[in-house]
Amino acid sequence: MKTYLEISISAGKPQQELLIPTMTELGCHGFIDTDTELLCYIDKSIWSEEKYSQLQVEMKYILRIISSNADIRIKEIQEENWNKNWESTIQPIEIGSKLTIKPSWAEYQNPNGRIILQIDPKMSFGTGYHETTRLTLILLEKYIKNDDVVLDVGTGTGILAIAAIKLGAVSAIGIDNDEWAVSNADENVIANNLGRYIEISDKPIAELSDRKFNLITANIALPTIIELLPEMTKRLKHNGTIIFSGLLTQDENPIRVEISNSRLTVLELISEGEWIAIAATDKTNYILTPRTTL
Repeated sequence: MKTYLEISISAGKPQQELLIPTMTELGCHGFIDTDTELLCYIDKSIWSEEKYSQLQVEMKYILRIISSNADIRIKEIQEENWNKNWESTIQPIEIGSKLTIKPSWAEYQNPNGRIILQIDPKMSFGTGYHETTRLTLILLEKYIKNDDVVLDVGTGTGILAIAAIKLGAVSAIGIDNDEWAVSNADENVIANNLGRYIEISDKPIAELSDRKFNLITANIALPTIIELLPEMTKRLKHNGTIIFSGLLTQDENPIRVEISNSRLTVLELISEGEWIAIAATDKTNYILTPRTTL
């Protein structure tokens, strides 16, 4: 059984939204938020005592910038206990006009015949409860076309690849460099009976074959998007679409610059709270649609 570090940070909702990308970059892959604190989870086995001490120093430095009154508590927690805590927070949620995300342990009557995505999250990011996942799913529902071939970069729970198939895509590949995410995504693909259509891989995008994709999703932090954007655009089919999220409102100008430099055109930007998602294409005859706030 794995041991994780549970990092409890006292912070309000606005501060939590700023902290999550930072904590993700530091290696955290699971989060539980309340009105007064953010719980972050990280696999302890990847840290030596030296790295663990340095992690605490870096976190305290970052948190002093965000909130001088932040209180940090760190404790060890077993995988089983973490999952029990996490499961208690996850219930069915409707997103967009077609999708509902539900865990296996929750009931959902579905009177309107919505598309059900069964997602049992573990340490992986992507439950529908975070704004960036919801925003990406809303854009995915709008821009996906029947028979699309989809690549999901940083797949997490596999939710976006699963949604893509259920919305009409013919096949999807989800990639992630986190062992736990790959395992969790595989489990969710099987639970949705989509093993024939979705491949989950730990290969870096640069090591994928020369296959081209009609649609690419990337719900990851801005620095990672910038790093991987050349590889993503290289694998995008003509007239294809890339959906970017994991972005704060303050990231809008930098991501627009990167999109323009990559000879892509913004199709649409939507936002919820402090988070944004952007759909872009390699077409040159599109005009940006008005910003949509959810």
